[in-house]
Amino acid sequence: MRKEDKKVVPGQRGAAPGSGRTGHSPAPDRVPTDRRHHRTPSPGERLRYWFDTTLTRGIAALCGWLALVCLALVVPVSTVLAWTDQRTPASLGSRIAAVWRNTGQTMRLGGEVGPPLRVALSVLLALIALFYVSTLVSLITTGLTDRLIALNRGRGSILEHGHTVVLGWSEQIPTVVSELVAARTDRRRRVVAVLADRDKPAMEEDLHATVGNTGPTRIVCRTGRPTDPAALARVSPATADSVLVLPRDDPRDDAEVVKTLLSLSAAVGETAPVRIVAAVRDDRHLGAARLAGGPLATVLDMDDLAARLLVDCARQPGLSLVHQELLDFAGHEFHTVPAPAAPGRTFAEAARACPVSTAVGLVHADGTIALNPPRSTPLRADDTLLVIAENERSTRLTVTPAPHDPTAFAQTPDASPPRPERFLLLGWNRRAPRIAAHLARRTPPGSTLDVVAEPRTATRTGIRAVVAAAGTRLTVRHRPGDPTLRETTDALELAGYDAVIVLGPDHRPGRPHSDDLTLVTLLHLRERERASGLRVPVVTEMTDDRNRLIAPRAPGADFVVSGRLIGLLMTQISQNPHLAAVFEELLAPDGNGLHLRPAAEYIRTGRTASFASVAASAARRGACAIGYLTRPGAPPGHGLHVNPPKAEVRHWHPEDRIVVITGTTPPAPAEVQ
Repeated sequence: MRKEDKKVVPGQRGAAPGSGRTGHSPAPDRVPTDRRHHRTPSPGERLRYWFDTTLTRGIAALCGWLALVCLALVVPVSTVLAWTDQRTPASLGSRIAAVWRNTGQTMRLGGEVGPPLRVALSVLLALIALFYVSTLVSLITTGLTDRLIALNRGRGSILEHGHTVVLGWSEQIPTVVSELVAARTDRRRRVVAVLADRDKPAMEEDLHATVGNTGPTRIVCRTGRPTDPAALARVSPATADSVLVLPRDDPRDDAEVVKTLLSLSAAVGETAPVRIVAAVRDDRHLGAARLAGGPLATVLDMDDLAARLLVDCARQPGLSLVHQELLDFAGHEFHTVPAPAAPGRTFAEAARACPVSTAVGLVHADGTIALNPPRSTPLRADDTLLVIAENERSTRLTVTPAPHDPTAFAQTPDASPPRPERFLLLGWNRRAPRIAAHLARRTPPGSTLDVVAEPRTATRTGIRAVVAAAGTRLTVRHRPGDPTLRETTDALELAGYDAVIVLGPDHRPGRPHSDDLTLVTLLHLRERERASGLRVPVVTEMTDDRNRLIAPRAPGADFVVSGRLIGLLMTQISQNPHLAAVFEELLAPDGNGLHLRPAAEYIRTGRTASFASVAASAARRGACAIGYLTRPGAPPGHGLHVNPPKAEVRHWHPEDRIVVITGTTPPAPAEVQ
């Protein structure tokens, strides 16, 4: 054989170079390292490995092992029982028969004694019965397990009537569900069905952590895409009282809201219309969403509503507290109650007949709203009274209204022309042009808006959009700078500004959360105020309500958590569809809106008077007084009071403010009625 034909297989070990041996086994003193350190398995490990291998052979091996283990336990115990039983004959055969009976009865093998054939047949019947029972139990267990798994996956359908359906999962879900739980309705049992593309256990855990105890309200979660009509059928939208379509966290996903509305229309059909409340973040999809939702759908523009709230709070510090009180179900909110049907009765008479609620408008039979109508408006038989009250049942009409003191009315101040206003906008996002547009509609001519933002975020196109939105009534000036840097805020001259608006950037994946940068800007701004000694009202927009609790506070500061307020508004409209028109007018630049007026405008300050006197004085000037806000730094227990009792008497301070619903240009005082 030729040497070049020899091959070394992988299992062979060659000698070291220069040893003169090739292709031979190594000498005993040169055992390879892996063999020298190889550990021999112990008997216990071999037994465990053999047992594991046996178990992998299937059901037969499992049954065999189960039988052996049972016999190993039952037979010795049966033997002890037979040998210690005084009633068992002493013969060996009798005791063996007793052992067999005990073993057979314990293992359900019959335990018959006698000829071998009889014993074999009894064992056969016992095995058949055992097989039948075990199979039946296994089938029942498997069926129940599969059903529980299916329910846990949220694939089952619900059969409810008059429930509330919430579609989608976003930052509004805790607010919406919490308010639906807190909503006071005549139904003692309430069901809220949530459909989202998430695992059912994860949704239930999150809602339990954020909502807490739901009382008589039952929350049902189902898994599925709201854009799928088959998944929508799981929450029975056709039989629901209302459906809420939550906006996604990213404005680019507004198209999914439109698709959800189309799927909802397909799932419900035209024969069973349902009240729908939805919201989009980008107004470019607003028209399509309203077409997809149908005539009964209310679609909100989140960016526009957030801009309106920011502007209103910037011009009237403290107004965010009023919005919060009117929008949540924890205090006093809007309700509709039957109007007192009396010939010739006017709205003023109905308003004075409400001692513990505040009448602010009328709802006509055709669904139109008359907010703060003239006091002499006659009531129709089919009119509904719009009131602010704790609940529907708390509104009661009295024959003798709370008395008021005309001598406590304030003297009519001389009308002075409004002065131009100045605002400082720190930061930039897609709502900046809307803020400028609403400021231009609300502020007097000659007002100014100074924008401090980075050039790369507030581009020339964006600044031109702000200038175009502001028009000629508002002057917009851009100062490049990063509000999150201290040198930018140190260079600010805060004197002369009526309010500062702090905006966070639009959230983008991979970048810091917008609220994080907003908190940094607030810290620098508070330090600048402390160094300069100036106190300027600051209005801050936030997306997460939890960040409001850790934000640096100062007197006169307002926080507008746009996502939470939109969630509250959606819930209110879902319970009362008339409120869509009410809040549309309240947040509009013209018409009747919420205002904080000095107390001296309606009541003589420095003396005591009842709230009925304040309401009567406001009524003669064409306004509805719905509450008051005490002066900054008032003792604990003061603050905002919405819908106080008419008979409440208190000392009015010059810095107190009255919360009224009135037009932008209130009429001259009328005669006292």
